[in-house]
Amino acid sequence: MIKKKPSLRQDTLPALEKPRTAVLAALEKKAQDVTLLDVHAISSFADHFLICTGRSDRQVQSIADGIVETLKREGHAPLGLEGYADGKWILIDCDDLIVHVFHEPVRAFYNLEKLWYAAPRVDLSPWEEESKRHPGP
Repeated sequence: MIKKKPSLRQDTLPALEKPRTAVLAALEKKAQDVTLLDVHAISSFADHFLICTGRSDRQVQSIADGIVETLKREGHAPLGLEGYADGKWILIDCDDLIVHVFHEPVRAFYNLEKLWYAAPRVDLSPWEEESKRHPGP
């Protein structure tokens, strides 16, 4: 009997289901500079970092709310949330996915992409196109 190798799509989809859900939720709330880093090879505590930006404290909170609500609805309830009251840098702990929602100047100051320079970026263009075709929940 010949064993059929699973397709790349089958291998990749489960690992990216939660990040995809979070990215689409962030885009729905008009997050800017959305970046997904694949940190699984260089981090012992997460597989992906989602980093995005809001233009105001309120937008940062709105983006975080949208991500949390969407993840809960899809069965991926976050384990914790930090920094919500200030709205400058909200961290959402989703176990293997860590979400960072920044206010613009705070993101520039901490520059997580530079700190995690060895992590490859995940191509978000298919999800960005999906978000444009199917806006809203």
